[in-house]
Amino acid sequence: MSTTTFPDSFLWGAATAGHQIEGNNVNSDWWAREQMMPGMELSGDAVDSYHRYREDIQLLADAGLTSYRFSLEWSRIEPVRGYFSKAELAHYRRMIEFCFECGVTPVVTLQHFTTPQWFAALGGWDGPEAEQLFCAFVEQACTILDGVEWVVTMNEPNMQAAIMTAMRHLAASGGDWTSPTVEAEGDDEKKQTHSEFLTYADPEIGRLFTRIHHAARAIVRERTGAKVGWTIAAGALTAAPGGEEKLLQIRYGKEDVYWEGSRGDDFVGVQAYSSQEVDANGLVPHAPHPDNTLVGTAFRPDSLAMAVRHAWEVSEHTPILITENGIATADDTQRIRYTTEALEGLHGTIADGIDVRGYLHWSLLDNFEWGHWEPTFGLIAVDRDTFVRTPKPSLAWLGQVAQRNALETAEVSA
Repeated sequence: MSTTTFPDSFLWGAATAGHQIEGNNVNSDWWAREQMMPGMELSGDAVDSYHRYREDIQLLADAGLTSYRFSLEWSRIEPVRGYFSKAELAHYRRMIEFCFECGVTPVVTLQHFTTPQWFAALGGWDGPEAEQLFCAFVEQACTILDGVEWVVTMNEPNMQAAIMTAMRHLAASGGDWTSPTVEAEGDDEKKQTHSEFLTYADPEIGRLFTRIHHAARAIVRERTGAKVGWTIAAGALTAAPGGEEKLLQIRYGKEDVYWEGSRGDDFVGVQAYSSQEVDANGLVPHAPHPDNTLVGTAFRPDSLAMAVRHAWEVSEHTPILITENGIATADDTQRIRYTTEALEGLHGTIADGIDVRGYLHWSLLDNFEWGHWEPTFGLIAVDRDTFVRTPKPSLAWLGQVAQRNALETAEVSA
């Protein structure tokens, strides 16, 4: 066996998002969207973590993990414009305090994909009052963040930008919804449309999100002692022969404008799952392979190190927190294999001098994957009828890695 040790005070944990686990977020734009889009499954009760969060955090802590990333649900806290629920703020404060009781470091995401329906009706992120409205929410959220060390303003603004583009396209064309987390199925035209809206993000939308993020960052810094940043979906894109110029074009609007926006942050969250090539025509579809994940992507644990290196360069050495990394699979042995290889690559980036502060696995629980229930990313399985939690071997395995602060792997002889 060989042992790979991580830096002192390295965070080890798992991540979730409110809409995917809480259940009955009836005031969110995603709840409304689920009722409208053909082929979209409903979140419904989700896995009822709104009521069972203590059990979920306890399972994480008992396994040996030291950090839990979760989100505040804006549509619960501000269900009507200008009305902020003291009861809901108190609910999320109890979650924070229970993390403290369990010796778990909370990483709090203020906005994870969902917004209130009233905010969406006003135009969403490109509405004229978006920055003012989000900042008013952030001010209220800061009232419950005492003692929290890590705050994420928003999750994957680059994916939110892609969804905005997709929704505009669907409104214009009358097309069907395809979840951003699942590779498009069916005819070539549908696959191409899905690829296009996930690929060609307008850099101006990125600059819009950056302005809003910086305004929220200023509020968090003024009102709390937390480190603040945002998280970015990293494609770990590479150029196929002849695709070098197209790669630069795609990657700038899709990622780099956001990495640039993280300059001056206390950290940036890197979220990587797989890697994909770009040729002269654009993104190259993931080829069919037995190891492909339940969302159709290639088995590429090396994508994490690739993403970290790129983020470090473009963000001009902003400290990095891995806020999501994982695999959609029904085979937990494959999950452990994937995570082992991802962590080996991550350690290589640290050895090369990149400042990585922690690793948060996606996800703690099998959950609602934005219109689909089949993709299972969790360290814990959940019976959706009884809500019984069943930890998988991968939870205990990752907890042991956390307790050792080291990865032990079998050496392979030549």
